[in-house]
Amino acid sequence: MFRRALAELPPSVTVEWHRTTATAVSGPPDGPQQVRLADRPDPLTADLVILAQGHIGSTPTAEHREHAAFARRHGRFHLPPEFSADADLSALRPGEPVILRGFGLAFIDLVALLTEGRGGGYRTEADGTLTYLPSGREPVLHVGSRRGVPYHSKTRYQLQGPRPALPRHFGPEAVDALLAEERPLDLRLDVWPLMAKEIGFGHYHELFHAHPGRTALPWPDFVAAYDRLGWYDDDMAALVARAVPDPADRLDFEALDRPLDGLAFPTPGAFQEHLREHIAQDVARREDPEFSADLGAFLALLSVYGQLPRLVAAGRLTARSVAERLDGWWSGFFSLLASGPPGFRLRQLLALSRAGIVHFVGAGVRIGTDEGAGTFTATSPTVPGHTVHASALIEAYLPGPSLDRTEDPLLRDLRRAGALTEEVIADPTHTHRSGLLAVSASNAHVIDPSLGGPHPRRIALGAPTNSRAVAAFARPRTDAPAFRQNDAVARAVLRALGAAPLTSHFSNDEKEVSII
Repeated sequence: MFRRALAELPPSVTVEWHRTTATAVSGPPDGPQQVRLADRPDPLTADLVILAQGHIGSTPTAEHREHAAFARRHGRFHLPPEFSADADLSALRPGEPVILRGFGLAFIDLVALLTEGRGGGYRTEADGTLTYLPSGREPVLHVGSRRGVPYHSKTRYQLQGPRPALPRHFGPEAVDALLAEERPLDLRLDVWPLMAKEIGFGHYHELFHAHPGRTALPWPDFVAAYDRLGWYDDDMAALVARAVPDPADRLDFEALDRPLDGLAFPTPGAFQEHLREHIAQDVARREDPEFSADLGAFLALLSVYGQLPRLVAAGRLTARSVAERLDGWWSGFFSLLASGPPGFRLRQLLALSRAGIVHFVGAGVRIGTDEGAGTFTATSPTVPGHTVHASALIEAYLPGPSLDRTEDPLLRDLRRAGALTEEVIADPTHTHRSGLLAVSASNAHVIDPSLGGPHPRRIALGAPTNSRAVAAFARPRTDAPAFRQNDAVARAVLRALGAAPLTSHFSNDEKEVSII
């Protein structure tokens, strides 16, 4: 895609690619910016600077430092949150027991590196299942997390019915109405019922239009009643039960969010069987167009994601709600439903489980250490009384955002200079330091405390910023929030370059773009 973009640029645009690291940016708000590079004495001069570093690593937290110290004392292996492709896993020995905390995409990548990456392979059997063929170099992996289950598989079908008109229940008008109440808002109590109703609309729109034989009411009758009712109204539950006879076709957020809640298994083996069946059913459902209502819910989920930044920018969500609900529960729930692996990776996971390479620990996993044995431990209420001992611990998730602990030299330099600030949301009862780079809501310019507002010549995009909507992965043929933001920023940059005198030797009709 990058090569294609370069090939299609007009002659008036020149692109210069610097294969190095930007270490500092300086310059006044009304003048040229100097960008210093790691391996060159002279800085680049730029009219505008766009920071688009993507996910950024951070130094370990106190808990991770303690685990690293334990590993050093006992000659064990510890990996803090890391980008999987950059992780050095060479110290893990064949057959070594390893605890992995985290069941998302980082876990999937790490498993691939420790199995296929070490020479293992898969054979497809006559019934379509996979059998893992070990190389003998694999460690033994024990995985647990808060939910104790992997992210849901990606869907492999298109909508079978017409595309729903979104947003319907949680769009700009609904956000306006919430803001008009002029009171602090709690995401779960005040906003989630509207979000849930929107996601439910996408689900049931597809079910009624694509699979009418599994519904018991005409769509106009159902949607007229649905529009009038709140998500948690008793009458809403009765409406859905009457209109959708099969519980498997109903949208149950609680079951999706915490599928292991209330379950306990007498032995680790019994839990392995249960979770293998759970994963197999999930993959089958996400590959069967008869369940395309799940895709309708997914599209509505993306629509909902794009509306939330307005509430945050308006400062109406309580600080605790942003910390615990938005950046905590909602971020994880969204990833569970919308950011899962392709189905073949989960089928491979099933094969690894059957082969004894991967073992499931359960939900609410707790990591500890045993000084006497010199091992890391993992326990879960899913299998009461069972403790896993391992000589290695891997934190199988990405580093969280943290300007205080960022490994990016450019951001560290700007922070030391007081030229950027962390997003801080505070109210009388709580202060939330998100770790995200604060940018202006209107045009993504970096908030510079020394200026008392946005720096007109510095822009920041993507994961390290508090523009949360752009964190959602873009889906093909959708107007993803990240695309919309990038388009708006690109247009603003072109207008700015066209309106202001340039610092370079190019004319106002020509543009030079430096990529570092």
